[in-house]
Amino acid sequence: MTKPVVAITIGQAHYERMMSQAAWDALASFAEILHHPGQEPARKEDLLALLQATDGCLTSWGVARLDAEVIEAAPRLQIMAHMGSSVSRFVSEALWQRGIRVTTAAPALARDVAVTTVGLMIVGLKRIWPLGQHVRQGGWRQSPYWPSRELHGKRVGIIGASHVGRHVIELLRPFGPRVLLYDPYVSPEEAARLGVTKAGLDDLLRQADVVSLHAPAKPETHHMLDARRLALMKDDALLINTARGTLIDEPALVDELRQGRFFAFLDVTDPEPPAAGSPLRSLDNVVVTPHLAGCIEDCGRLGEMAVEELRRHFAGEPPLYEVTASMLARIA
Repeated sequence: MTKPVVAITIGQAHYERMMSQAAWDALASFAEILHHPGQEPARKEDLLALLQATDGCLTSWGVARLDAEVIEAAPRLQIMAHMGSSVSRFVSEALWQRGIRVTTAAPALARDVAVTTVGLMIVGLKRIWPLGQHVRQGGWRQSPYWPSRELHGKRVGIIGASHVGRHVIELLRPFGPRVLLYDPYVSPEEAARLGVTKAGLDDLLRQADVVSLHAPAKPETHHMLDARRLALMKDDALLINTARGTLIDEPALVDELRQGRFFAFLDVTDPEPPAAGSPLRSLDNVVVTPHLAGCIEDCGRLGEMAVEELRRHFAGEPPLYEVTASMLARIA
């Protein structure tokens, strides 16, 4: 039986980071592998040549969009397995019209983001950053940042029951916080199954000791934390954004941070990176990291999940994490 042809479009410079040996071995067991010859992700002209005789493709960050012209040049293409978070920038109406299946490895990426997020919660409540700076300057416990705090019994507000948000909820269980969830798509019954309390966004912000953002970037979530809502947050709260910078009105956030009311960890900003003179680079009560919450050194789990989705498709098995056109409005 002839094996399906699967094109790897991610660029060979990214193979070591994205594709484990287990992924390569699994893919070779059921498919003929066609490599994009370039070091960097395939551009449109690369896809036009590469996908002419392929049955599936494996994509990731930086690969050109599968637009109408690319889809027309790929008459055999059945499935796109994406290694990354959102697929919205990589798909097109032409792809959906052809009935090409799309899968995502976002759940594998989400696990890494969630681990980083919970780590920031612990470090933030313990006030590791400001107290470490205080000790470096000759101080000890005589600081406005003392005492350190613990997660147990704190109210943690999760904004968005995305893959990441759900992983964060799962990882928090052993620490014993009270978790509040804001997500208009989650019913009270589902919230109960998750072991959280469903709350309105304003109420969550008023109550939470920790506010953690896990919502997608959409028009309706743009600046969802604006000046009014940021003002609702408790004094001494901790704000964490490992999702998208556009969720927060940054000038309004800077105004709040200048008052010294709460502390923020921002792994994402808008724009990204912050301007050289941005107050986010100099204020004492904010730490900005260079979009590192997800996997950086080793993203092999993404490749393994994408290969498994390809295997399942060509074996006639249901996908694990399929994305449909109707889902894009919710997860973009």
